[in-house]
Amino acid sequence: MAFDERVVNGMRVLAAIVDTGSFVRAGEALEMSQSGVSRAIAKLEARLNIRLFDRTTRKVSLMDEGRRFYAQIGPLLAGLEEAVASAGEGAVVVRGRLRVNIEPLLARLLLGPKLGAFLKRHPELDLDLVARDQLGDMVGDGIDLALRFGPPRESSLVARKLLETRVLTVASPAYLQRKGRPFSPEELASGGHELIDFRDPQTGRPFPWEFHRKRKRITIDTPGRLLLNDAGTLLSACLAGYGVAQIMLLGSEALLEEGKLVELFADWPDEHFPLYALHPSRHHPPAKTRAFLDFVMALLAP
Repeated sequence: MAFDERVVNGMRVLAAIVDTGSFVRAGEALEMSQSGVSRAIAKLEARLNIRLFDRTTRKVSLMDEGRRFYAQIGPLLAGLEEAVASAGEGAVVVRGRLRVNIEPLLARLLLGPKLGAFLKRHPELDLDLVARDQLGDMVGDGIDLALRFGPPRESSLVARKLLETRVLTVASPAYLQRKGRPFSPEELASGGHELIDFRDPQTGRPFPWEFHRKRKRITIDTPGRLLLNDAGTLLSACLAGYGVAQIMLLGSEALLEEGKLVELFADWPDEHFPLYALHPSRHHPPAKTRAFLDFVMALLAP
């Protein structure tokens, strides 16, 4: 297949459709008519001899062949954009609107108190922080960057691991005074303790209670009667003395230092949970995105 400007244009249109989720929005982003977008894709499909998209009246999605092709050209397009961006003012000036999807607990405990200083540092930036439990559709929702806990699902998004935080099993002093302290994870499965389960937003089921020590791992069946999907509510219930919970160390350091929560199994210290930054694969992160990531990493560094 000859590689010419029509192929390059087709790839540019393909990337715009993936980014925006529709032929219409891709045309608006590229200042092309919808018919022009359709023709560019038709020509690219003819040259590649594959079908790139499954198109219905309600949805546009990549076919398997299109997904494989896009995975191959995505880094190439990102490299071109990086070269252009690094030569232009947008690579160094933090301005415009940045929409970030973020875990609610992370937003409330760590970012909230510092956002004013971040915006003061970048007076030409407007920040739209969307705190919610689910990632949702980044492209459809117009999200520039997402900060999410847990391994990301396979997708066209670029995922960068920012850190791993320990998973702790904790209870309040009031609960331990009332129910007694368990000295092994197996005691939690005996039925003598109240346990607070947390729902995995990806599966809809409770997270399993795991305990890691070097290469040894155990998972226990928990007879919990309380299932929650909000980390803030889980912390509140645990602090109030209802039961035992598993929490992340990140954001909970002060509660442990002040004795409001007690870590139960410090001899099982090796379970960790990752925090990832996600952004659309085609785009080299602009200055505003990099500035926000630098801000987050500075907060997490301690």
